[in-house]
Amino acid sequence: MAGKYDLALAAVDNVIAYDEGQGELDLGAPADFVALFGIDNGMLSVMASPDIADIKALKGQSVSVDAMTTGFAFVLREVLARNGVNENEVTWVKAGGGAQRLEALLKNEQKATLLNTPLDIVAEARGYKRMLRVRDVLGPYQGIMAWGRRGAIEEKNAVLLGFARSFHAGMQWIADPANKEKAITLLMAKVNGMPRPAAEKAYERLLDPADGIYRDLRIDRAGLKTVLDLRTKYAVPRKELIDIERYIDTGFLDAALR
Repeated sequence: MAGKYDLALAAVDNVIAYDEGQGELDLGAPADFVALFGIDNGMLSVMASPDIADIKALKGQSVSVDAMTTGFAFVLREVLARNGVNENEVTWVKAGGGAQRLEALLKNEQKATLLNTPLDIVAEARGYKRMLRVRDVLGPYQGIMAWGRRGAIEEKNAVLLGFARSFHAGMQWIADPANKEKAITLLMAKVNGMPRPAAEKAYERLLDPADGIYRDLRIDRAGLKTVLDLRTKYAVPRKELIDIERYIDTGFLDAALR
């Protein structure tokens, strides 16, 4: 919002939240964020300490989220509710991004959190439990997208189109079986504490054709509808959110992949 960065790769829920005046922070002016292309469905799992037997055992325990009103907080509230854990039966802790939540979980500062791949696999390799995969509970969900301010995107359109094309080319490189060994080596180098078996597992998960990173950078409208439905249910001030097209620029992706 301050203009320090032209593009963010983060949960599209943030775009909707701030555009609708429901964000966690006061940005000082109305937000004008718009999403350009999709990265994944969040690839989220509820990960818990080894001593947690099942989801219901989280009652009375502390769980962490990135922020209380943006990101994936509403996802965790909903999947807990659907598994018999009321949001008032746990203690909520704002712990920041995925890396920070993983660190807090490993230090036993909270008993559970949402982690995406490959962070969930790092936790699993350390003996932490996968309680559930979010997609199995919520169905389609649009997680991470590339997005920015409309003015910056218009001003730097050519550069950002180049970035999108390069990102797309990078996905094709990673997915090429000839580059598998190099990709796994890079993953181990970039994710601290990831042993070889976990990196191999993460590679397969990230490239799962049905549930991995979007190789075509698609915008999942069914997944976006789920994001809007959760915000309609949980966000304050309450708004009925139904217009998916308000938050995306489909022309950008068309131009990037032309």
